[in-house]
Amino acid sequence: MTDPIRDMFTRIRNAQAVSKKTVTLPFSKFKWQILKVLKDEHYVEEFIRRGRKNKKFIEVVLGYDEESRPRISSIEPMSKQSRRMYWGVADMRPARSGMGIYVVSTSKGVMSSYVAKKMNVGGEVICEIW
Repeated sequence: MTDPIRDMFTRIRNAQAVSKKTVTLPFSKFKWQILKVLKDEHYVEEFIRRGRKNKKFIEVVLGYDEESRPRISSIEPMSKQSRRMYWGVADMRPARSGMGIYVVSTSKGVMSSYVAKKMNVGGEVICEIW
């Protein structure tokens, strides 16, 4: 696996395509921070760290609406290892005309583009979610 973040997005997309309630991901602090943003924005219900020392993983409870449609319509990775994408505060804009979010890694932590703009910080754009 060359890009664990893209792997996480693919696992979430595939699990929602077959209407699974949960998905299991290998643990990393960066994934944990991205999932915090997704929970704050109500795209996932909950996530729990499981396992011991060197065999840690994250169990994510996926979010669905009352008609059993996934809350995440699409996850599009923006930055990749060969081409990083950085935005300043002036570049922060609403995703999908306000119907989605950008997840941004800043010097103050991982957050949505709305929060980054309020805190007046820019950073690396990880993905777009709607």
